[in-house]
Amino acid sequence: MPSDRLLSVLTCPQCPAGLEHTRGALRCANRHTFDIARHGYVSLLTGHRRAPSADSPDMVRCRAAFLGAGHYDPLARTLARLAGELAPPDATVLDAGTGSGHYLAAVLDSLPGALGLGLDSSVPALRAAARAHARAEAACWDVWQPWPVRTGCADLVLNVFAPRNGPEFARVLGPDGVLLVVTPTARHLRELRGPVGLLAVDPRKEERLRRALDARFRVDRTEPLEYAMRLTAEDIARLVGMSPTARHLTAAELRDRTGRLGTPVPVTASFAVSVHRPRRPVSSPGRRRAPAGPS
Repeated sequence: MPSDRLLSVLTCPQCPAGLEHTRGALRCANRHTFDIARHGYVSLLTGHRRAPSADSPDMVRCRAAFLGAGHYDPLARTLARLAGELAPPDATVLDAGTGSGHYLAAVLDSLPGALGLGLDSSVPALRAAARAHARAEAACWDVWQPWPVRTGCADLVLNVFAPRNGPEFARVLGPDGVLLVVTPTARHLRELRGPVGLLAVDPRKEERLRRALDARFRVDRTEPLEYAMRLTAEDIARLVGMSPTARHLTAAELRDRTGRLGTPVPVTASFAVSVHRPRRPVSSPGRRRAPAGPS
């Protein structure tokens, strides 16, 4: 059951009014109703707002197994450390494209009083995200659309290998809020691109990140994170299975390509973890700002 604190964050995606609990669902004053799935996440996407292609059950299973083996634990620890430095202990944390909630859970461990809300359009992923942490909530939503959350409600927004909706990041963050973004570098998984056929990192990825965020955010700092992994054939199959490459390879092709590799294979993990802060509006010179009225 979603917590009362979550209801102070969510809004109805159709009105948008506030939401309240009512017999296994959330409902607003205008009687728009959204089911709470038995797995614990809230279904906010309605018939006229269909989600785009999302992670399949196989992709979610592969991701859970790969992350569960600890291969990306240094990244999770980096996000947890930065969250502990940058956000208050009772922060409201929004995770855009949360997947299974793996990184959101790590961040919540570093913030003892925080509430986490993960947004994703993949139902199999949300089933895992709703169970990822005792203080994590999950909602089915397309993060490219305006989010069903209150303006200025978040202290921290996470964006880990997920779509970047710059206008919504800026809207939901409070004036002292922080956006944490993780992108793979050109060196990430480079040893597997030729032998396995992994899709290459777009060389214009950083340019697209700046274009998506520069109007509303300034970069506070960027931390590089690079380390070597040693992956078995099974690890590599899971890594491919959780990525977009899985849509371009059959299971037989993947078995054939991984079978040619002598394992374990040394593979580079390489990320850029960037801290972004909202740009403050510039007051006109010589003009005094009027006192804020009631909200």
